[in-house]
Amino acid sequence: MVHCLQPMRIANNLLWIDCTAGALVGFVVLLFTAQLSQLQALPHDLLLFMGAANVLYASFSFFLATRSKRPKPLIKLLVVANGFWSLVCVCLAVVFANTATFLGLGHLIAEAIFVGSLAAQEWKWRAQLVQRAA
Repeated sequence: MVHCLQPMRIANNLLWIDCTAGALVGFVVLLFTAQLSQLQALPHDLLLFMGAANVLYASFSFFLATRSKRPKPLIKLLVVANGFWSLVCVCLAVVFANTATFLGLGHLIAEAIFVGSLAAQEWKWRAQLVQRAA
């Protein structure tokens, strides 16, 4: 019986990890945009956009995490959105490869890896994500 609950716990925690990480990164970037822009040599407006996007993602994954039943299309939308955001971060790293600092590129690449990994895990557990663990 314990083995049956394990996938549900993993799946349920994925959404909480997603919303917590997105909110934390989003708010930190929004609160410290000016400082991060100088430190990372990334455009101020880009960081504002990234911070706002993270908060929006966090809101959506929080909405899903708090539901006892989640529509499959919304789970798939979350996976696609995370996968898309991961690609956006990779593209931004390429675009700013010659101008961003090591910290700026690290931010973009780390976010791409983290969000891409979330997308992969959420896809893997998509059937279990439809229903929250008790």
